[in-house]
Amino acid sequence: MHIGCPKEIKPQEFRVGLTPAAVREAVAHGHQVMVETDAGTGAGFTDADYSAAGATIAASAEQVFSAADMIVKVKEPQAEERARLRKGQVLFTYLHLAPDRAQTEDLLKSGVTAIAYETVTDARGGLPLLAPMSEVAGRLAPQVGAWALQKANGGRGILLGGVPGVLPGNVVVIGGGVVGTAAARVALGMGANVTVLDKSLPRLSWLDDLWQGRLMTQYASAANTAELLKTADIVIGAVLVPGAAAPKLVSRAQLASMKPGAVLVDVAIDQGGCFETSHATTHQDPIYEVDGIIHYCVANMPGAVARTATLALGNATMPFMLALADKGWKEACRQDPHLLAGLNTHQGHITYPAVGEALGLPAITGVEALDL
Repeated sequence: MHIGCPKEIKPQEFRVGLTPAAVREAVAHGHQVMVETDAGTGAGFTDADYSAAGATIAASAEQVFSAADMIVKVKEPQAEERARLRKGQVLFTYLHLAPDRAQTEDLLKSGVTAIAYETVTDARGGLPLLAPMSEVAGRLAPQVGAWALQKANGGRGILLGGVPGVLPGNVVVIGGGVVGTAAARVALGMGANVTVLDKSLPRLSWLDDLWQGRLMTQYASAANTAELLKTADIVIGAVLVPGAAAPKLVSRAQLASMKPGAVLVDVAIDQGGCFETSHATTHQDPIYEVDGIIHYCVANMPGAVARTATLALGNATMPFMLALADKGWKEACRQDPHLLAGLNTHQGHITYPAVGEALGLPAITGVEALDL
């Protein structure tokens, strides 16, 4: 198979879809790999690194898209990239289609077979290609929240860990999954008072045992959330409904109950955000204020730590990428139902029902797509 890796063009996206190690593995399996020049620069990989691994260096994205049977990326294809996709081509990347009608319609029009990292599953019910970036984003969330909390950035002027004689800040994490657990770990390490909300009592019990009472837990009811908002300095939205739009858990009206200068960090922004007042921002302009509350809603948070994130993502995606290349997408998905769960579009059809439901568009199942 001819595998192509273009340079990411989303603003301030420094990650890259293939590491030199992944290129070396693909070439060893007998595949051709083409990498756009400077694609890995932001993550610390040079064209020479890719050449040494066996890749051909392309002068332009057009060259990569036109030659490749499979495109491997990080972020969802931007409009100019979507215009280069074609029927019979495989796209393997993060898509987050549920809140993005324009992207979905373009993918359907192109006929491309699009497999989304974020809906590939595993035998334990997890999301193995989303988990490493969730871990990165979760660990970043208290860090960026603490930065936004500084007075010069519009925040309350609170040092999250406090000092002797001065109480630490209060961090509320909504969601106790991979993102929430990672966020709680770092917030506790910074010395904050941390409360995690989740609807799973076994998960809350596990978190309580993990930190032996250092962490507070509460059931994620609307009433408990509303009460915690009143005393929070940072609220981290860490909820996920796989493949679907994120639920709105904090309304605009509730911002009035919060302390002026408190911070909302919406890690769910890729799926539309879990706060009513959220809209996507970039690393260049990451925060904005609504009703006195600071919002941090960067849609590619892991891009800020591009090398760590690229290496973590590459470790997770490599086996699936090789399976798609070795067997072809259809046979790979037929043999692995967890990879089939990643199929989001094929030949003009939405193949992930949650996406169709979110956008009000017809959808078929991945199993049905295998017979097209």
